Amino acid sequence: MNQQHRDFEQSQQGRNAFEPRVSEDGPLQPPAACPGGVDVASTAVLRVIDAAANRAREALRVIEDYARYVLDDRHLTALCKQLRHKLVAALEPIPTAQRIAARETQHDVGTTLTTSGEQTRHRLGDVAAAAFGRLQEALRSLEEFAKIVNPEVGAAIKSLRYESYTIQRAIEVTGRRSLLLQDAQLYVLIDSRSDVEQFARLVQALVAAGVHAIQLRDKQTDDRELLGRARLLRELTIGSQTLCVVNDRPDIAALSRADGVHVGQTDMSVKDCRAMVGPDALIGVSTHSLPQARQAVLDGADYIGVGPVFPSATKSFDHFPGLELVQAVAAEVRLPAFAIGGVTLDNLAQVLSAGCRRVAVSGAILSASEPAEMAKAFLAALREQVS
Repeated sequence: MNQQHRDFEQSQQGRNAFEPRVSEDGPLQPPAACPGGVDVASTAVLRVIDAAANRAREALRVIEDYARYVLDDRHLTALCKQLRHKLVAALEPIPTAQRIAARETQHDVGTTLTTSGEQTRHRLGDVAAAAFGRLQEALRSLEEFAKIVNPEVGAAIKSLRYESYTIQRAIEVTGRRSLLLQDAQLYVLIDSRSDVEQFARLVQALVAAGVHAIQLRDKQTDDRELLGRARLLRELTIGSQTLCVVNDRPDIAALSRADGVHVGQTDMSVKDCRAMVGPDALIGVSTHSLPQARQAVLDGADYIGVGPVFPSATKSFDHFPGLELVQAVAAEVRLPAFAIGGVTLDNLAQVLSAGCRRVAVSGAILSASEPAEMAKAFLAALREQVS
């Protein structure tokens, strides 16, 4: 026996005879069996896996109920259900019968351990947050102990853990932004106007009319002038109920300290925008299909634009997903959604009947002889239809 081997044998002395042993080459060797033939270490591993799997499934059910009954979000509910089924599938290589046989709750030393925090939930969101904490802790435990039994199971569980992080963000953002934007119905898109004075008068009039958000969207103005307009928009909306948003340009939004930025499908990603505008700013995303709306939720968007609903005088489109898309998104997604594209007072009732109570308007208001009065008419119609 060489010295390296003797050193390894000495390092193993004093270990529990039933614990898995590490070989010289690294991989785990099968644990030693006790005289009666029962594999004590394997039983302990199965107990951990069984307990962690139960905790994860229970937590997922709580989260699914939150998405289903509190958020009333079909998309997020489906994602939670899918994750639950994926967890069951990932654990299939570890027979359920063996897990249950190894289960022991009557003499489990942890069943009576508790903390005061476990007994208190102050709001509905706390329930979901606590469930996500239990889920991710359980998945991590599953991942580590499953490696002893079946490394492929451990790898599958790791993938599910990362998936849970994405779902957690989507659920948290949906709940938080639905609350922040719960009263936001009218979103007005404006350009830079011909001069600063005209721009200032328009913004002041719209803020006084009570619009809930103003987006600065101008593809023609140079960067220096656009930043100046964005800073003026911020100055004129601060302290009011009107949010200040910049289209396409997270850099301009960050420099002007706007409330948010809005991007399209070919613009900068939500991830890159977030890196520039920070965690508290709103990020809106234009969506033209149900899959795009679903993806925006997972990407961490704070709200979405849905459309174009009707032909628009301010922007040309080759395809109009129309009211069918509005209906589909309204039936499935609870992230705040604004119908956009050719919305007027004449067709507003159709948008509301399709299930969307928020609209983004440009031409119908800016082309009016009195934009502020037109904005008030929109607000009155929205309130009347929703009430």
